[in-house]
Amino acid sequence: MQIMTSAAAGDLGTLPEWDLSDLYPSPDSPLLEEDLAAADAAAKAFHAAHEGRLAALPGDAFGAAIAEYERISETLSRAISYAQLWYSADVADPERGRFYQAVQERVTAISTYTLFFHLEINRLDDGVLEEKLASPAAAHYRPWLRDVRVFRPHQLSDELERFIHEKSVAGRSAWNRLFDETMARLRFPVEGRSLTSAEVLHLMSEKDGAKRKAAAKSLGAVLGDNLPLFALITNTLAKDKEIEDGWRRYAKPWSYRNLSNQVEDEVVDALADAVRGCYGVLSHRYYRLKAKWFGVERLDYWDRNAPLPEDVDRLYTWEEARDAVLGAYHRFSPGMAAVGRKFFEGRWIDAPVRPGKSPGAFAHPTVPSVHPYLLVNFLGKTRDVMTLAHELGHGVHQVLAGAQGALMADTPLTLAETASVFGEMLTFQAMLAAETDPVRRKILLAGKVEDMLNTVVRQVAFYQFERRLHEERRNGELPADRIGEVWMEVQSESLGPALALHDEYRAFWAYIPHFIHSPFYVYAYAFGDCLVNSLYSVYRAGAPGFEQNYLDMLRAGGTLRHKELLAPFGLDAGDPAFWRKGLDVVAGMIDELENM
Repeated sequence: MQIMTSAAAGDLGTLPEWDLSDLYPSPDSPLLEEDLAAADAAAKAFHAAHEGRLAALPGDAFGAAIAEYERISETLSRAISYAQLWYSADVADPERGRFYQAVQERVTAISTYTLFFHLEINRLDDGVLEEKLASPAAAHYRPWLRDVRVFRPHQLSDELERFIHEKSVAGRSAWNRLFDETMARLRFPVEGRSLTSAEVLHLMSEKDGAKRKAAAKSLGAVLGDNLPLFALITNTLAKDKEIEDGWRRYAKPWSYRNLSNQVEDEVVDALADAVRGCYGVLSHRYYRLKAKWFGVERLDYWDRNAPLPEDVDRLYTWEEARDAVLGAYHRFSPGMAAVGRKFFEGRWIDAPVRPGKSPGAFAHPTVPSVHPYLLVNFLGKTRDVMTLAHELGHGVHQVLAGAQGALMADTPLTLAETASVFGEMLTFQAMLAAETDPVRRKILLAGKVEDMLNTVVRQVAFYQFERRLHEERRNGELPADRIGEVWMEVQSESLGPALALHDEYRAFWAYIPHFIHSPFYVYAYAFGDCLVNSLYSVYRAGAPGFEQNYLDMLRAGGTLRHKELLAPFGLDAGDPAFWRKGLDVVAGMIDELENM
């Protein structure tokens, strides 16, 4: 892929497109086929050597078996990562969709031969496993074994597990692909232009109120026209989840997510209750204040993220955004900035907005033997700078955790947001400290409050919406109108009376990809934001050794749980006061805005 020139990018500078050749040179590369063939042979040999024999393996041989499983898993992850990233660059391209599906099916077929490994590990008695862990080779993988065995009560028979695994490519994965490709193909007419979802959502934070309204109306109209399809996808996936949850004996629709996040139900409940209890002093209060700034009794929903009336609508070039983020990272930790700089020097970021490109932003860890890649849709807004800081935080975290290996580098979703939100906070505070103009300080502070409300209040509201949707789905399929009613009720509660939600807003649930791809993922954003607010307070208080403790936390990857990771900072997410402490940071910023 070529790097976009400044002329093509307009006033935004030179926007990079990622170079995926560190994974594979091209979709038809012989190296990709060689890796898949080698993984296929290795998986079959692994199956022949170990199926039904784990209980009898001595500790050293057990450790060697896990290491071989890890090697096979990394090869498969490398292939599927490349396919997913190549597809994400243009999800509207049928050829890319076919390639991604073909690789998914190939990887699923190969991994069927290693599926037994998890199942047999979970059938080992605790005493037998402890004997094996006396070997250093096996003990190295103790954290991974801990996380595998957490699902023991929910494991099915080998035949059922294999059936679910093999059928996923024609089930859940296929519905996910349908959603992605539908969203990528949709075009939203605004003032004679035909826009992608990323472009129309961007217009909703434009300076011109007429453009915001036109974008919102178009988004609602096009989503509304496609609601039968989105409702079918949502109902089907919710029913699919209900069926599997029933077979696996999960008590609630969100039970699996909490377990995979390695967080207790009561901790998530405490977070959600704390945020809902603060709606009045957070979102309700802020949007009343913003309505006052706009000289109205109530804000239309398309003005929720509108620039303030005195905002000069400044645009940042890519180079300015890069320097702002890396500068903030460097002031905190030169080592962290050095890792971050590799993303720009190595072309690990895809930045331009293009038709067909996956909307939003993400950081894909790929595999530890390569490096992560970042996707953003950069349009030069302050929020785009913050998005870059956020995704770069993910990337740095993934690089540092890579030393743990393919099986233990990944962190649960609740902790995966820590580095991203912390990087965002560092960048915001650096930009705020450098700004001497009172009006610009107000604009920056208001923008940060809005981002935090979007991350904390909005995501907990999304979580409440999902809870209600999945619970009601158990009583039968939900018509699109009923899904819209639930959406409006939850949104009204969370955003407050100062926001007017017009009728077309009923369709806005349909574009949220997390509801489709990762049910109940969304609370992880609020978890991460509140956690980082508390963490940043400890940093600002000058806690000794903070930088080293923080980098050690990132390097730990998935080897430690949240209690162990937060202990060096004197924090405990199990304490209800912990969440209020994080929310007080947001409330304090609103206090400051009220006093300006």
